[in-house]
Amino acid sequence: MTDLWSVWWVWMAAALALAIIEVLAPGFIFLGFAIGAALTGLLLLILPGIGWTIPILALIFAALSLAAWLILRRSFALRTGQVKHFEDDING
Repeated sequence: MTDLWSVWWVWMAAALALAIIEVLAPGFIFLGFAIGAALTGLLLLILPGIGWTIPILALIFAALSLAAWLILRRSFALRTGQVKHFEDDING
């Protein structure tokens, strides 16, 4: 029987679960992991014949997740010199 972590749909299911967690706890932290898992699943779907081992898949997942998180951080971060300013207080 093949190892469960070398099956593409397991990575896609993990990506879906991480995306749902991101909706429940927003902050773009779990979204980077979800993108990394989805890209790892796509890699396994596109190139299934290569003998992927668990450490190699974990390294690919970590690198893709880090890259996705850095891109999300750059895309959604405040620009240099900007300050968050709130007009109304929810208690007021």
